[in-house]
Amino acid sequence: MEEYITHSREETVALGRRLADRLAPGALIAFTGGLGAGKTAFCQGLAEGLGCTDPVSSPTFAIVNYYRGPRPFAHFDLYRIHSETDLAAAGFYDYLDMGAIVAAEWSENCAGILAQENPIMIDIQRLDDTTRRITIRNL
Repeated sequence: MEEYITHSREETVALGRRLADRLAPGALIAFTGGLGAGKTAFCQGLAEGLGCTDPVSSPTFAIVNYYRGPRPFAHFDLYRIHSETDLAAAGFYDYLDMGAIVAAEWSENCAGILAQENPIMIDIQRLDDTTRRITIRNL
């Protein structure tokens, strides 16, 4: 287990950028943390570290945002996804199979299903307006 404290959005983005170098193709990252915790900021850093150049935004309404680059990145919001059928319909397994790095926000909604994929677990806790505790397991 690794634990980090970040003191700004920029530090959270930078941590995501550094983590990208350690990810194998097809890696799955399962995020937990409340609304506004910094999951999307962390994913912005991941995308930058993977060489993706498109701006990163929350996939709340799209369910998945896909970012092209030398190491492609699929960013899922599982808030409204609760079954393996829904995951498959959203292309979740297709992205993993093609070797994209896959990040899933609100992973607790599909925890049992995602556990089968041996995900890297990242929990982001909001300590105050700018400070976050980021815990990484299974990396």
